Amino acid sequence: MKFFSSQLMSLLFPARARPNIRALISYSLLLVATVALFAVGFHLIMYHVEGQEHSWVTGVYWALTVMTTLGFGDITFHSDVGRLFSIVVLLTGVVLLLIVLPFVFIRFFYAPWMESRMRFHAPRAVPPGTRDHVILCGLDSLATALRARLQLHNIPHFVIEPDPVKAAQRQIDGVPVVTGRVEDRATYEALQVEHARMVVANCSDTINTNITLTIRDLSPHVPIAAVAEHERSIDLLELTGSNHVLPLKLQLGEHLANRVNAGHLHCHVVGRLGDLLIAEFPVHNTPLVGRPLRDVQLRESFGLNVVAVWERGRMVPVTPDTLLVDGSFPVVMGTEEQITELDTYLVIYNTNFNPVLVVGGGKVGCATTQTLRSRGVTVHMIEREESLRNALEGVADKLFIGNAADRELLMGAGLADAPSVLLTTNDDAMNIYLAVYYRRLNPKLRVISRITHERNIEAIHRAGADFVLSYPSLGAEAVMSLLQRRESVILGEGFDLFYVPTPATLAGQSLASSHIRSRTGLNVLALRLPDGGVVPVTASTVLEPDCELVMLGSESQRQSFTEEFR
Repeated sequence: MKFFSSQLMSLLFPARARPNIRALISYSLLLVATVALFAVGFHLIMYHVEGQEHSWVTGVYWALTVMTTLGFGDITFHSDVGRLFSIVVLLTGVVLLLIVLPFVFIRFFYAPWMESRMRFHAPRAVPPGTRDHVILCGLDSLATALRARLQLHNIPHFVIEPDPVKAAQRQIDGVPVVTGRVEDRATYEALQVEHARMVVANCSDTINTNITLTIRDLSPHVPIAAVAEHERSIDLLELTGSNHVLPLKLQLGEHLANRVNAGHLHCHVVGRLGDLLIAEFPVHNTPLVGRPLRDVQLRESFGLNVVAVWERGRMVPVTPDTLLVDGSFPVVMGTEEQITELDTYLVIYNTNFNPVLVVGGGKVGCATTQTLRSRGVTVHMIEREESLRNALEGVADKLFIGNAADRELLMGAGLADAPSVLLTTNDDAMNIYLAVYYRRLNPKLRVISRITHERNIEAIHRAGADFVLSYPSLGAEAVMSLLQRRESVILGEGFDLFYVPTPATLAGQSLASSHIRSRTGLNVLALRLPDGGVVPVTASTVLEPDCELVMLGSESQRQSFTEEFR
């Protein structure tokens, strides 16, 4: 009873509840007035038409009996006028009591009461003794992708949610959350920010600046990774105290540009493991097409290990019998000198100096174009909005304004002879549509696309995209590389590098006898030593207990590894 009364008081007194109170009072007055009016009508008809006289209590009793559809008992009308009046009272009661009353009760009393309860139960602080946790300043697409990685690595984390009702709901959904304003000092005190492993400021640039200043007032040492929407905000966020500024849209454009085929054939370096580089290269128009890896002999010729093969967005398990087809992209690992030797071998193939097409003139499209032009690649850009013409003039070598699905416009922009096209719009449906369309118009074209929602990854690969990368995946990998103190490696959507301590059940075994690939699908690339050095592995490499396994695969395969080797 005490709890109910406290909830009722919380409903009646706060300013946000005043509209609800006014609505409830207005409805109650309307109901009372309606019953009084019908009681008066009852007396008038009974006295002047029926010739009967009743008390006022009887009139109210009759009105309520009819309005609540309880039926007629000892008091009824016998005249047509009385019965018509009864019909009006009955229909009014059905509307006011059976339809409007439940809605009013739920909307203006029960729902606010439940909201008040949820606000009361929303967590406002982390558990005492929390240490080495990651603080996410909002639950956007980046935070969602990052949470999946943090859970795989058993890293504690908490999300800030300003709305207590949403915070309570997210806690029910299994999201570790703390309610509070992201700019308030008290929020970070409740989150024990001084003991945090990292704070990820993933709001707008202005709010991230405020977040950084607030945290630095509490803790001068906790690492802060701030996302920068605009390039001009990078310096400002660094000046306010951010240790790591992540201009993700700029980086997304750069990574997309790294996958472009233009000019002479060469390797695309996608990451680094200590002194080892990870790179991929196309086999299109080379003598490698149609040959199994056993015959290619990249290890014997260049000292490189083939760790994976991409085929239109699908990672093919590597065996000596893996056949390289026209759309294959082998992923190799080796030293910088070995990658350079492979580049020297590939440079005479696939010469195509025709312009590359970039579809979309947003931040990602502009970053992609600028990266390509800095490397001497000619770029033609297609943008739909005429209003952006002045802003985009000079960004690309040639700008085309119009519909990216207009065949005449595409042919004029050079699609028929282009080596690659980059789809940089933030509309997944449009990118999927264009991938199918461009693949039909030019089957040899390399299609590179950004994606916004992970649920569309398979669809765009089926549409014909050779390489796909999303903003959330790029951001999650950037933060994880900072947390794990390693170089960032961007392989492609759906596949990542995992650094996992050698399980006790595998310590002392050779890689061949561990059967990691056959049991989980993960490909072990290297061992990271306690001193931070990275060494490539062979089938005979012994898995040392104090080392970390560097493995390539998907999140589901990583989960399978955890279940197999607990």
